[in-house]
Amino acid sequence: MNNKTISRSMLAGGNPLRNFDSIQTVTVGSGGQSTVSFTSIPATYTHLQIRFIARSDRASSTDAAILRVGSDSTSANYAMHSVYGDGASAIAFAETSAAPNAFTGWRLTTIPAASNTNTTTFGVGIVDILDYTNTNKKKVSRTLGGFDTNNTFAGQVELYSGVYLLNNNAISSLTLKPYAGTNFVQYSSFALYGIK
Repeated sequence: MNNKTISRSMLAGGNPLRNFDSIQTVTVGSGGQSTVSFTSIPATYTHLQIRFIARSDRASSTDAAILRVGSDSTSANYAMHSVYGDGASAIAFAETSAAPNAFTGWRLTTIPAASNTNTTTFGVGIVDILDYTNTNKKKVSRTLGGFDTNNTFAGQVELYSGVYLLNNNAISSLTLKPYAGTNFVQYSSFALYGIK
């Protein structure tokens, strides 16, 4: 691709980098933070995206980042599918409404926790929430995430899809929390973008 091709592409469809607007960023301070909330989300975009790096204080090797629509913690209102690989095998599974693991929101991705991993290792994720203001459809999410500990514990790459089953209401707020830990640890960071 040459410069002329790039220029024509930008003229035809606009600069794709300008289609993302930063809405809010939260970086966890010392002492940790039990939840991260994005409130009063403007209804002026087509989709939302959350980009994050995170780690929890769970006394185990790993945890999971959970995303709730508003403050809804009813597990029966969320369903998701996942496929992930850890370098040795590929695994696929589903958590339907009333999930057996009782995830009280969309599970986004596995993140490192307090034990058995280097304290400077964080998990990453990119979450798309599609058509978040469209009241004619259920709200869905898709997440690409993962982590690597350089063989200290493990590592994996994960892909998740989710649907919010309760209603078709527009989403105006979102809450993130660790599944099993008490807090996201210091330096975990979450950024919300609006996609035009």
